[in-house]
Formats: sequence, structure tokens, C-alpha cells
Amino acid sequence: MVRSVKREDAASICTIYNYYIENTAVSFEGVLISVNEMENRIKEISASYPWLVWEDEEGYVSGYAYVNKWRERSAYRFSAEVSIYLKYGTEGQGVGSILLSRLLEEVRKTELHALVAGITLPNERSVALHEKFGFTKIAQFNEIGFKLNTWLDVGYWELILK
Repeated sequence: MVRSVKREDAASICTIYNYYIENTAVSFEGVLISVNEMENRIKEISASYPWLVWEDEEGYVSGYAYVNKWRERSAYRFSAEVSIYLKYGTEGQGVGSILLSRLLEEVRKTELHALVAGITLPNERSVALHEKFGFTKIAQFNEIGFKLNTWLDVGYWELILK
């Protein structure tokens, strides 16, 4: 089931996200996020933008997707960045597509005009997911990040909303 995020989802979201911080280069964060910090992020982001979670049959949050401010300058106010994370090991079951589809429905109810997705490369699943929904690659920064003793590339995909 897809629903709007609640403050009480912070612990589950931390479990999902902290796996990626600690074990992958998908997130460029280097320090695990506390439940309190995640509660603050949820409060701040969901006050202005859609944030959805996937709740499985047993009532556990096993994925989430949201948009957040792209950049600080005023001219960027109609643009946002997309983020989507699934509980490790649950990829490939269609949850990402469901979450992104519903997120785009919610975003289209707003004044947003453009969405951007930054993807650490390589990441074939994330690229395929975004392209399935019409995102097109617009840029790539080579060796822009350093994590897990490796220089990392980041590609950017964009979707102009109509």
C-alpha cells in the first residue's frame, strides 16, 4: 500500500536508508542518520513536497520516495529532486515503479515544472526505473564523489512535467 509518510515511519526509513549509507555508494552521506534526524527531515520535506512510503502486507515500511528542493536560488523554485529507496533485497518486485508512479501523480498536482534525479553510476536498475517514467539523461559528472575508497560518477536525469 502506498500512503503519505508519517513521523512514526522515521525508524523504518532510517533502517532502509542507513543500509545504503553504510554499505553502498548510492548515497553520498557518510554518517548514519538517527531517528531524530530522520523525523526532522520528514517534517521539513513533507511540509512542502510529497513524500510517500510503501507499506507491505504486514504493516512494515519497505520503501519510500519523495521530492525535495533542487537548489536554493529563487529561480529553481519550480524544480525538485527525486529520491527513492527500497529495503535492500526487495528490488525487482515492482515496488519502485508503484512508488514513482504515485509520486509523479502527486507532483503533478503541484506547481513543480521539472524534476531531477541524481544517480550514482553504475546503477542499471535506478536508470531503468527513471527512464521508464520519461526521465532523460542530461548530464554526467565523472569522479565527482569519493566513497568506499572509490571515485564515483553521478549522472543526472530530468523530467519536464506537462
